[in-house]
Amino acid sequence: MTQAPARTTTPAARPRPKRGEGQWALGYREPLNANEQFKKDDDALNVRQRIIDIYSVRGFDSIDPNDLRGRMRWMGLYTQRAEGFDGGKTATVDPAELDAPYFMLRVRSDGALLGADAVRALGTIGVDFARDTADITDRENIQYHWIRIEDVPAIWERLDAAGLSSIEACGDSPRPFLGSPVAGVAADEIIDGSSALEEIKRRYIGNPAFSNLPRKFKTALTGHPSHDVAPEVNDVSFVGTVHPELGPGFDLWVGGGLSTNPMLAQKLGVWIALEDVPDAWEGVASIFRDYGYRRLRSRARLKFLVADWGVEKFREVLETEYLHRTLVDCPSPASPDRSSDHIGVHRQKDGRCYVGLAPTVGRISGTVLVGLADALEEFGAAGARFTAHQKLVVLGLEEAAVEPFLARVEQVGLTARPSNWRRNTMACTGIEFCKLAIVDTKDRAKALIAELEQRIPDLDVPITVNVNGCPNACARTQVADIGLKGQLVTHEGRQVEGFQVHLGGALGLGANFGRKLRAHKVTSEGLGDYVTTVVRHYLADRLDGESFADWVVRADEELLRGEQQLETVS
Repeated sequence: MTQAPARTTTPAARPRPKRGEGQWALGYREPLNANEQFKKDDDALNVRQRIIDIYSVRGFDSIDPNDLRGRMRWMGLYTQRAEGFDGGKTATVDPAELDAPYFMLRVRSDGALLGADAVRALGTIGVDFARDTADITDRENIQYHWIRIEDVPAIWERLDAAGLSSIEACGDSPRPFLGSPVAGVAADEIIDGSSALEEIKRRYIGNPAFSNLPRKFKTALTGHPSHDVAPEVNDVSFVGTVHPELGPGFDLWVGGGLSTNPMLAQKLGVWIALEDVPDAWEGVASIFRDYGYRRLRSRARLKFLVADWGVEKFREVLETEYLHRTLVDCPSPASPDRSSDHIGVHRQKDGRCYVGLAPTVGRISGTVLVGLADALEEFGAAGARFTAHQKLVVLGLEEAAVEPFLARVEQVGLTARPSNWRRNTMACTGIEFCKLAIVDTKDRAKALIAELEQRIPDLDVPITVNVNGCPNACARTQVADIGLKGQLVTHEGRQVEGFQVHLGGALGLGANFGRKLRAHKVTSEGLGDYVTTVVRHYLADRLDGESFADWVVRADEELLRGEQQLETVS
């Protein structure tokens, strides 16, 4: 790194150069923090063999700390939160104190169609190794808990046999891809991008050239006009578009992300052919690897580089240094009013049907997955895909089989006809298992759904509720109609679990981050009363056709705080 000149008081002193951000392409190769150091010391992909040969044999206490809290993430493994630590301990005690001798394990699906055998494998892993846990995440993963290090090799063998993997499901790597759950079957699809996702996975997942990125790198691809993979908040997104002469292809969006510094992706306004998508993905990932900031973890996402460079410079570097060709200009596709979750029964373009099924806030179990696999086989379905909304879609049902199939999966807790509240509520893992969380999320969200189904059972418009256990926005808090960010709040002189409220966030046509109300917090216990009051205010005060998000923009703050009552509200 260039050494700064000595300080001087003379007017002729040169300005002090900025400290390097650890950008490899500019010559800054020396690690600037502990994470960069352990990645340089040993490629994180190498930890797989140590898990098989050493750690699974000798047990949890044998795991090297840099593997335990670092490299094992590249294998989809995070240490689980130890029991007995409340939210006040989060980020205040040594990380080792929060480690339980168990792991969360993420398994990537990458938008693939999973046949009955693959779904059954996922289910039996939950039953046999994870105390029957299995959650569907908004990254289209299956997430387990209570995993013992001794069982990991056997789990991997079962995943390998089913064509599945946990590699780079976490870590500073290409995280699991989001793909349209109705790719290849939807009657209104612009283009099927499944082959591109398969090729990106084949070329780059587990490839040492992309196993040391500055931080996580999230990918989304959809050819569906509803933009069903939240492309606005991913690092790189390929979104179906139509060129007037060249036909269907993909626009390229870069630099989206949430967490504590949310940013919407910037659109390049280009046309990329299906077969060229993997090369374009490689170019974007390479820019992130080579130019991404590596000094501060808080600024090590692609969105910060895109924000500093601007989309014009980003495109120029992509074309000149990585693709070595000029991309074709094409207006970015129109945004939908709302992103589709595909819940319900829909006709495929081949005459068969697909059905979108809703668990409650993504929480299912190994037993539910085994039951789903049985139903897929019994009714001859083509398979299932997970969604970016903690749901799943079953494809390839004959019309006559739809109702019997739905009756069958209702028995294991899946429905194609959920209430608004069950359909449109998401929740992250929360304090039950996550070491970053401050409050409970899954159980609180399930209780909130039950309350709202009783209090406002016949809601005539969709209202989304996203519940997060910390500021990191894994459940996309800032882009929900009602986003709830977990934190401790003071109530009657003591600290209790509660939430900061974000109102009126959205993706699609009105994409924006929700409105935060100054100094407004809601206790977990009072959450049902608050949400009920605000929704009733909206129903009473809305204009014809006015969405919740649009109402929030103009509503009096007293209404949004749930403090003022309207005479017309019952």
